[in-house]
Amino acid sequence: MRTLKYGLHASLLAIAVAAGYVVAESGWHFGSTTAGAAPSAPAPQAMPVPVVDVVKQTIPIFLEYAGRTEAIRDVTLQAKVTGYLQQALVPDGADVRAGDLLYRIDASDYQAALDQAKAQIQRDEASLEYLRSNLTRGNELASNGYLAKDGFDQRQSAMRQGEASLAMSRAAVQTAELNLRNTEIRAPFAGRLGRHQAPEGTLIASSAGTPLNNLVQLSPIYVTFNPSENELIEIQQAFAKGAVETEVIVPGSEDAPRRGTLTFIGNSVERNTGTIAARATIENADLSLLPGQYVRIRLHIKELPDALMVPQTALGSSQFGRYVYVIGKDNVVEQRMVSLGPESGDMVSLTSGVNEGDRIISGNLQKIFPGAPVQPIGEGAQKS
Repeated sequence: MRTLKYGLHASLLAIAVAAGYVVAESGWHFGSTTAGAAPSAPAPQAMPVPVVDVVKQTIPIFLEYAGRTEAIRDVTLQAKVTGYLQQALVPDGADVRAGDLLYRIDASDYQAALDQAKAQIQRDEASLEYLRSNLTRGNELASNGYLAKDGFDQRQSAMRQGEASLAMSRAAVQTAELNLRNTEIRAPFAGRLGRHQAPEGTLIASSAGTPLNNLVQLSPIYVTFNPSENELIEIQQAFAKGAVETEVIVPGSEDAPRRGTLTFIGNSVERNTGTIAARATIENADLSLLPGQYVRIRLHIKELPDALMVPQTALGSSQFGRYVYVIGKDNVVEQRMVSLGPESGDMVSLTSGVNEGDRIISGNLQKIFPGAPVQPIGEGAQKS
């Protein structure tokens, strides 16, 4: 029995060894669907990328500064006559036009003074009429020898004094009329009022200079800023050629920049800061800008021709500086280090690293690298 078991085991072992030899000779590999060699790695797939051309453009060159708005005119309203404030005709903070009536002071005393001055004119005119008639009679008497020369001279002097008295009375009427007009305080120019500083019923004293309110002009308005002395030459050269256009941007506002012109450059450089005072004048038709407000101002000083422009989105950054990806031969990515020039909107000029007509990758920069194959799409995709 044992002999039979040993013989069966030996037969099975022989069959297994034979089967292994056949497999080894045939080149079969378990776990593989392909006989022979191991499978190769797939080729990398080309990444679709947007492409634009490097173009030449003439772009404006701006100098940008922080600035503050400043009222062209800012005055304190005061009365030129003394009296009780009778009426305030406009509310606090009102926008007024030149000549609008703002305040009225009790005018009864000044009306009485005017009436008195006019009555004095009538009195002086009557007196002068008598003196002229008296002089005419004296002239006839003196011609006939019935009036001494001294008496004639007295009559002539009296008439001249009467004429002087009448002139003084007429001047007094003008003064009284002026004082009466000054009981009404009107806006000297268009602008915006502040708050009332004297309530109705207050005794306004002209000698004390009692303030009633303040009025500021809002349109046009100044923007003051302080360029560096290093930029002064460029600004002066542009200013000498004609009007220097400006753009004023209000931080946080989505409105279009407000346009104006440079109207003033100071005559000395501040010793401690190395800056100079300058000022632009801009329109403020909607009256939204107020004096003292912080703004950004840009001066258009010249044009730069033949600037090589690319989108700012095409720029990459590394520890070595700024770069762009360029479509090279066979649509393979090339990295080029570049130097930046002035910006114009969402475009930036490059002073080195690219040439006109180069195809620049403007998107998917994080997904590509130098030497990677790409598939150009966009405006520059058809160029080779």
